[in-house]
Amino acid sequence: MQYIICLISLVIFIGCGSPDYDLFIKNANIIDGSGSAAYNADIAIKDGKIAEIGKNLSGSSKSLIDAKGLTVSPGFVDMLSWACGPILYDGNVESVVQQGITTAIFGEGWSMGPVNDSVRAEMMDWWPEYEIQYNWETLADYLKYVEEKGTSVNIGSYVGATTIRMFEIGFKDRKATEEELQRMKELVRIEMEAGAFGLASSLVYTPAFYADTHELTELAKVAAEYGGVYASHLRSESSDFFSAIDEFIEICTNAGISGEIYHLKAAGKENWDKLDKAIKKIENARKEGLNITADIYPYTAGATGLSAMIPPWAKDGGSDALVERLKNPAIRMKIKLQIQTSFTGWENFYWMAGGGENIMVSYLSEKNKNLQGKTIADIAKIRNKDEVDTILDLLIEESGGGGGIYFIMPEKNVIKKMQLPWVTFCTDEDAYKPVGLMSKRNPHPRSYGTFPRILGKYVRDENVISLEEAIKKMTHLPASKLGLKNRGLIKKGYAADINIFDPEKIIDKATYTEPHQFPEGISFVIVNGMIVVNNGKHTGAQPGKALFKN
Repeated sequence: MQYIICLISLVIFIGCGSPDYDLFIKNANIIDGSGSAAYNADIAIKDGKIAEIGKNLSGSSKSLIDAKGLTVSPGFVDMLSWACGPILYDGNVESVVQQGITTAIFGEGWSMGPVNDSVRAEMMDWWPEYEIQYNWETLADYLKYVEEKGTSVNIGSYVGATTIRMFEIGFKDRKATEEELQRMKELVRIEMEAGAFGLASSLVYTPAFYADTHELTELAKVAAEYGGVYASHLRSESSDFFSAIDEFIEICTNAGISGEIYHLKAAGKENWDKLDKAIKKIENARKEGLNITADIYPYTAGATGLSAMIPPWAKDGGSDALVERLKNPAIRMKIKLQIQTSFTGWENFYWMAGGGENIMVSYLSEKNKNLQGKTIADIAKIRNKDEVDTILDLLIEESGGGGGIYFIMPEKNVIKKMQLPWVTFCTDEDAYKPVGLMSKRNPHPRSYGTFPRILGKYVRDENVISLEEAIKKMTHLPASKLGLKNRGLIKKGYAADINIFDPEKIIDKATYTEPHQFPEGISFVIVNGMIVVNNGKHTGAQPGKALFKN
């Protein structure tokens, strides 16, 4: 048994016979996730579950945490995580669990299965530093593999509509034939029967962009048969924002399925005032009986690939085809002019950010690593080129890859969304660590700080929402949306996924220029009854489980 010294006493039971419980949490100020007011009680944990809750509980335990002066809540649920790759390299996923996340949900358009040669070839470029082989066949196989390999957090996933399309059609800009669509539906059915939480799309990116409303509706109908959710990065968050919401509502209505809008936003200064009407559209649909919800991250910048600044037609055929087009002077000029002038029909991230001064490069290959953390405007000056040519040159040098951070939202809209009762939270990020291979990229600070930032900046310092409401949005609300049974509440019989934090000290430390910093104020993170984080230090425990829709 590992002895851990920390600022809060962790006492190891010594005695005769077997203890009654595995862990006692004494003097807990409990915010249970339901939205109800805090209350004081003790919590007894046994076999990974909450065995008892009450004042002055008696009985022996293997270990005890005195939580006096701290807040005890359910573990946080990340509704959109990209830790699905890094978790295979390091199951501790420290940037995830150290911010209090105990359950990470994958699958935004791309999921880690089903996998065939076409899907595998595309995935090989995602996290090349980890040398992942993708040698499984189904999404369920992947989830079980991660559990067996060892993980510090629970994991679950949607099946990605992009992955299904890639599996059957590849990176081609065309409609699915009826025969292809039937095979795609069968792939969704297999994954839903195995426990996927639903179907997810990411429609601003290729090849997902090539899927029409009919294709998405037919796939969503299959997920609906199993009580799944249709989650989507909308086809537009900018100029065509309203039509994208209309398409989402149409799919949910015609498929008869519950809906989740990924990282809801109105992107680009010219679109910021569209948020109110977008919210009204969603709330009207909710009044008509559609179970539509959304998630957000608490930052004014998003993050995605540098190729997001390229019109979709130029990416038909994948990264290699894009690079060949960029090397052709005539086609390159056409692409450049569209980036500079096209505001509708596709998501122009260069335009949404308002130019290169608002785009920070987050990751590049080793040969260009010295440019990470710099803006496109900075790099253009260094290279003595205009900004768009700088972007196109980088894409050629990076074989169509590379990532960027895009400042595209106002703070007032972040606050407005956070206050909506049907909004939960996500990181939309990979997993990282301040040292070693997992520190090579310059990620968005949300990868380390999303949940502590909400509790510190927006709850404690700015009183945007109450602590009870914030915890509900981080725990019970997302667990209920996904249909996670016996998780998301501090309640007898529920899984012992628990955070213990200091509400007066919790805060994010990660910044855009120095992102590799763990938050402060989280004393313990407990996953399935085991202590994974002790006073900011990872214990090495990996009790996470693969979660499937029942």
